[in-house]
Amino acid sequence: METFPVVNMEMLNTEKRAAALEKIKDACENWGFFEVINHGISHELLDTVEKFTKEHYKKCMEQRFKEMVASKGLEGVQTEIDDLDWESTFFLKHLPVSNISEVPDLEDDYRKIMKEFADKLEKLAEQLLDLLCENLGLEQGYLKKVFYGSKGPTFGTKVSNYPPCPKPDLIKGLRAHTDAGGIILLFQDDKVSGLQLLKDDKWIDVPPMRHSIVINLGDQLEVITNGKYKSVEHRVIAQPDGNRMSLASFYNPGSDAVIYPAPELLEKEEKENTIMYPKFVFEDYMKLYAGLKFQAKEPRFEAMKAVETAVNLGPIATV
Repeated sequence: METFPVVNMEMLNTEKRAAALEKIKDACENWGFFEVINHGISHELLDTVEKFTKEHYKKCMEQRFKEMVASKGLEGVQTEIDDLDWESTFFLKHLPVSNISEVPDLEDDYRKIMKEFADKLEKLAEQLLDLLCENLGLEQGYLKKVFYGSKGPTFGTKVSNYPPCPKPDLIKGLRAHTDAGGIILLFQDDKVSGLQLLKDDKWIDVPPMRHSIVINLGDQLEVITNGKYKSVEHRVIAQPDGNRMSLASFYNPGSDAVIYPAPELLEKEEKENTIMYPKFVFEDYMKLYAGLKFQAKEPRFEAMKAVETAVNLGPIATV
């Protein structure tokens, strides 16, 4: 059985850099996911984020979740539920404008630590995008420029808890989907598992690993690489025991960023006549995705192609 790719980022500063880059390249081409360790975010910071997140759930969200379950009669379901997820969530926006100070019920120390955590993740996301550029043979900073639009990237964190589920065979923690955006950085529970990705038509567990960050690629990177890298379907399986914590941070293009396959890649691969993906404004894709998240991505791309033929999009806005 294949081993889930884990990249030690310290290797990038040694004579083993080429091997680390190759591991990232293989993961992007064949998995759509990889896990990074020694990524520059301190264990102390990660432990503090985990502590505050779990305390906040217990104090402010657990009872609400139980009331929702009771109101919908979910504990007694007899058939598979396909229109909701067994998760308790809230969202934090970081870029272009932070809302951390406005989200209700957060302790000041939690706000402060999440802001610090977001700053570190932003730097890590940009470092990873440049490593992807290096592997793709694109100029350094290309992906960041594409994502920039006129106001900079969109960056936010979905804070989730997946409580113990009495019917894990009938209710998913999170239904299968690909992520719409750019690059996703996940800090997940190291004790309670549940995240799975689809590879070669089989669901594979993403192993919980203490202090690691799980990376996955969104639909926009599939478009920009003209399918060389793929966004991969994934899901969360609800567990009968244990509460799984998940902080997924999405480093996405700005709302007005124009997304399309990188011309340099098309030239390299002599694919001028085989552009597989459309050109579109990111915000338009997100509007479409909102209603089709749990469906296959290919019809979304086809729908955007239809929009592209109707609208002549101008040149890309860069920094």
